[in-house]
Amino acid sequence: MNINQRNKAIALELWTMLDSDPTRTIPMLDRLVEWQGPEPLGVMQGAEAAIEGMFSPLLRSIPDLKRETHIFMGGASNAQEVEAEDGAHWVAGTGYYTGRAVCEAFGIPATDADLRIRWGEFLRFNTEGHITHAQTIWDFVDWFDQIGLPVLPKPRGTAHVYPAPTAYDGVRGAIDDQAETDQSMALGRGLIFGGLNSFDKSDLGSMGMARFFHPNVKWYGPGGIGACLSLQEFETRHQQPWLVAFPDRKVMHLESLFAEDRLVAASGPMGVVATHTGPYLDQPASQNRIEVSGIDFWLRTGDKFTENWVFVDMIHLFSQMGVDLFARMKAQEVKR
Repeated sequence: MNINQRNKAIALELWTMLDSDPTRTIPMLDRLVEWQGPEPLGVMQGAEAAIEGMFSPLLRSIPDLKRETHIFMGGASNAQEVEAEDGAHWVAGTGYYTGRAVCEAFGIPATDADLRIRWGEFLRFNTEGHITHAQTIWDFVDWFDQIGLPVLPKPRGTAHVYPAPTAYDGVRGAIDDQAETDQSMALGRGLIFGGLNSFDKSDLGSMGMARFFHPNVKWYGPGGIGACLSLQEFETRHQQPWLVAFPDRKVMHLESLFAEDRLVAASGPMGVVATHTGPYLDQPASQNRIEVSGIDFWLRTGDKFTENWVFVDMIHLFSQMGVDLFARMKAQEVKR
C-alpha cells in the first residue's frame, strides 16, 4: 500500500467514527496540531477541542446524520507558485450531510426541514500517517436558506446545486494512472498561478479562462453565490461581481494543491488575499483587507476542467467586511 492509499484508508476510518461517535476519534488524532473550522467556530487546537467544538454538537443536533461522499481523493501537495512538491500529503472529500435537526446547533435553530448540508474537508498527514492539520467548511449560508432564514440576497447563480461528478467516479479507490494525475496537476497549476492571477483589473479576457474551462463547465459555488452552468454564466454571474468587489485579489497562501487521476483539489484558510473596494452582494465597499478561506475541487475531462466544486467561508468573508451573518440569521428568526 502506497502512502496515498494508506492515508485514504485512515481518513475513511476517521469519517466513519465522526459520524457515529466522534469521541472515539481522539486517539486517532493524538498528533493533531489544529483544525480550521468554519466561522464562527474558527481554529481549534488539538483533538478534544475539534471534537467538542464541531463534530459532537453537529451529531447531537442531527442524530440521524449521514454522510454522502461525492469526491474522495488524496495526493502529494504542490501548493507553491514555484513548482516543487512541498512535502505534505493530503486527503480531501466533499459531499452532503443529510438528516433532520432535533435541537439547535451552533445557534442555528432546529426545524422540521430535511437538511442537506454541504461539507468540504481536507486532512494533512505526516510521514507516519498521523493527521496533523485539517480544514473544514460547512456551507452555513445554504443551511440558513434551507430553513427559511436567508442572510444574503437571492444568488445570481442557481441555488442548492451541488451534485456528484458527472460520468466519473469521484470516490477514488484504486491506485490511479500517474500520467492522468500529472496532466490534471499541470492544468490546475496553470489555472491557479496563471489564469486566476492574470486579471489586469479591466478585462476578464486577460485571465484566459477559456484555456482552462470547457464552454459548458459546471461551477458549483457556495450559498449566496450559487451554481453557474456554463463558462459564460461563470464569468457574468460570479467573476464580474467578484472582481468588481475585489479587483486586486490574488491567490497567494494555499495550504494544499494536489491531484489524483482526473481530479484536482486545493485548500487554504488564507488562500486568496484582496481589498474590498467595490460593492458585493448588496454590501458596500468597506476598504478592508480580507483573506478568503476556501476549498476547491475540479474535474478534468480531456484538456479542460468540466466541473468545479467551490467552497468559500462566507461567514468569515463577510465578518471581515463588518457584517455578522449569524446575527442576520438570528434577526430573521425573530421576525418570523
